[in-house]
Amino acid sequence: MNLQRLADTGATAAVSFEFFPPKNAEMETQLWNAIRRLAPLRPHFVSVTYGAGGSTRDRTHATVKRLVEETDLKPAAHLTCVGASREEVDSVIRDYWAAGVRHIVALRGDMPEPGQVYAPHAEGYRSTAELVAGIRRIAPFEVSVSAYPEKHPDSASADKDIEILKAKMDAGASRAITQFAFDYDLFARLRDRA
Repeated sequence: MNLQRLADTGATAAVSFEFFPPKNAEMETQLWNAIRRLAPLRPHFVSVTYGAGGSTRDRTHATVKRLVEETDLKPAAHLTCVGASREEVDSVIRDYWAAGVRHIVALRGDMPEPGQVYAPHAEGYRSTAELVAGIRRIAPFEVSVSAYPEKHPDSASADKDIEILKAKMDAGASRAITQFAFDYDLFARLRDRA
């Protein structure tokens, strides 16, 4: 990203860091060493990912809870609607609120098998927009959603991406975030189209 070009537009960049929940004790030590090293950079927030199909749900919850209890960082818990009923997802949302988490990164999520076509749970939220609305019904979380400077791999077009982004924002999302973009022009086009 050309930071000078970003500065020339008058925009500011809010930086966040994304962590993966640790799989074992050694990875837990590495994670907390990284958190201590990154904390002085004062990110806007830090997020903890949610594995495909919700496979890291418990580890994500434990990591986010520890961030709330042991640091001054503002944690954002990833939450997906893949592979879980509304009741199960709503329970996780309530657990986050009870643990002191006030920010959720709401995502549709990926299917457990790579390349598998997305299929919503029969009793679950069908889309990120539905998930956002569900979160907002339960508690006044900050809710971040994804935006794509380049077309999402499953999307029919860049215009469809904007339509989906609008639905997520209309459902109550607080902000849209992207992964780090090396080509500022792609990000600027997304911003302008949005």
